[in-house]
Amino acid sequence: MKPRVAVFKFASCDGCQLQFLNAEDELLRLAGQVDFAYFPEARSRALEGPYDIAFVEGSVTTPADARRIIEVREESRYLITIGACATAGGIQALRNWADIEQYRRAVYPSPEFISTLSTSTPISEHVRVDFEIWGCPIDKYQLLAVTRSLLSGAQPVLPAHSVCIECKRRGNVCVVVARGEPCLGPVTRTGCGALCPSFNRGCYGCFGPANAHNMEAFARLLADQGVTGDEAMRRLRGINGYVRPWRETADALAEKK
Repeated sequence: MKPRVAVFKFASCDGCQLQFLNAEDELLRLAGQVDFAYFPEARSRALEGPYDIAFVEGSVTTPADARRIIEVREESRYLITIGACATAGGIQALRNWADIEQYRRAVYPSPEFISTLSTSTPISEHVRVDFEIWGCPIDKYQLLAVTRSLLSGAQPVLPAHSVCIECKRRGNVCVVVARGEPCLGPVTRTGCGALCPSFNRGCYGCFGPANAHNMEAFARLLADQGVTGDEAMRRLRGINGYVRPWRETADALAEKK
């Protein structure tokens, strides 16, 4: 019997789910090894659990989300979060620093019908997560590598070093040194192939924090470039802004303004 795979969506844009479909030929080979029991983005058939592997895209933003993720966890042997929304709360986690009731009244003509939480939080704040695939969107090759590892009974291993290492490997001229461009590369994990620095732009952190981070030193680097106060805070409060090391550093910068 083939391993049963499910792909679930919470609060998100669907971009990380689409990386499955972007895998194209690799996906066809994978489909011969597993049974996609639940994947509304790709097929209408929806089978109930249990599932061997569940991929979860999106953050928890409503009471219904909070209840549903517990059900998904109970039905899944391995639960893997994919993308910035599921791993860090996503761009919608910017609401965590704002008054959600004010937003609700401003956006919706009948706010009393809207049921939402005051925060947008990653899946790991609600249930146990077995593995995280970072990115906005995730890299399809990392997605396939994790899937193949689990299917073969191996522990998935993905690179966790900073984008700076990737720039060195590609022979990129450092945008911080050569252009004075603020760049999150020193504290962001690789996964994008150093895409933005390759086009002379600073990294903006779409793959989340690198394991070997030094946020205090990074804040000093920004200050040396004249990036302080609100501007420095906004650099960190982005796609992965609610993840702890960046959140705590941004909050500290906010207190200094």
